[in-house]
Amino acid sequence: MSRICELTGKGRMVGNNVSHANNKTKRTFLPNLQNVTLLSDSLEKGVKLRVSTHGLRTVEHNGGLDNWLVKVSDDKLSLRVRRLKREVVKKIAESAVAA
Repeated sequence: MSRICELTGKGRMVGNNVSHANNKTKRTFLPNLQNVTLLSDSLEKGVKLRVSTHGLRTVEHNGGLDNWLVKVSDDKLSLRVRRLKREVVKKIAESAVAA
């Protein structure tokens, strides 16, 4: 399983460890990924995702998974989340027509 956030696309970064003697050695910085179940209001079900803590905060800030998916572009989303977004947008459109 790759270490990439399914919502934000945040992945590993490469940098240097720098010693007191200014020796530089390569190292990686991994994102803080968490396995979470986010609830979709329009689909009325939970979705298990591997999300960075930064991505989780942005979802909560925007008022939930559905609101965040509608606002975000598809560029950095994983394939699973793009399919989920398509379902959510379709369900919201159906409920708007019915109302």
